[in-house]
Amino acid sequence: MIWQGEHCVISAKAQLGENVRLGHNVIVEEGVTVGNNCVIEHNTILRSGVTLGDGSLIGANCVLGEYGVDFRTNPDVLGQPLEIGKNALIRSGSILYGGSRIGDHFQTGHQVTIREKTEIGHHVSVGTLSDIQGSCRLGNYVRLHSNVHIGQLSQVDDFVWIYPYVVLTNDPTPPSSDFVGVHVHSFAVVATGAIVMPGLDIGQDSLIGAGAIVTKSVAPYAVAVGNPAKTVSDIRRVRNKITGEPAYPWRQHFHNHMPWDAAGFDAWYASLDLEEKEGYTLSDLEE
Repeated sequence: MIWQGEHCVISAKAQLGENVRLGHNVIVEEGVTVGNNCVIEHNTILRSGVTLGDGSLIGANCVLGEYGVDFRTNPDVLGQPLEIGKNALIRSGSILYGGSRIGDHFQTGHQVTIREKTEIGHHVSVGTLSDIQGSCRLGNYVRLHSNVHIGQLSQVDDFVWIYPYVVLTNDPTPPSSDFVGVHVHSFAVVATGAIVMPGLDIGQDSLIGAGAIVTKSVAPYAVAVGNPAKTVSDIRRVRNKITGEPAYPWRQHFHNHMPWDAAGFDAWYASLDLEEKEGYTLSDLEE
């Protein structure tokens, strides 16, 4: 059963699953596939080439499969595939371009932009007003807070936290077209207002302090603060100011919404088989 509001335009060549609900003024173009038990709210457009997984909710005034820059010079170049996994929650005003692939349990805040050729893993959250430029890769369980800018060609590995107003840059000699992305490795934390210069590595389990201007790569487990950022400690020496206990690596103490919520990280990771481990960028843990 499909329920739809007034003034919807649904292509005869679109495929809609069971128990789909459409608000008013929804447009679903040809070649779109919508899974079962999805809700698409008012004034949202699904352009040709979109695949939306089961159980997803798309807020009002969104565009999925937005046209890339090629549309200006060749309007016949339409329908770049956009794959979104099951149980997505995409809040109102968000625009996701065609040519990207997004895993299950994806979530955005309001007015998020994700450009083309972006690969995003499972259980990723992108906060309100954040902007992910093209040709980026985000791993699994990545958390971007509000107003984060991820420059083109950036790579963010699994279980990374990036806090509000962080900028990952990509142009060493602006203005130019010689872009080189930042690579943030697994379990790193980039605190509020930090700016990371192009082409740098932010090491596994490192911590970038609030407001830092990072001009050199940061080693694994390093704490880097200041302008320019300098390493001031090993993260394993940092203690919780309330309990006095070691605060890092954070995976040993923080479980909320993580896959090790019940068992703890060590037991969870030990339970994974080789194929499952290869699904994460956690190879440094084997060393």
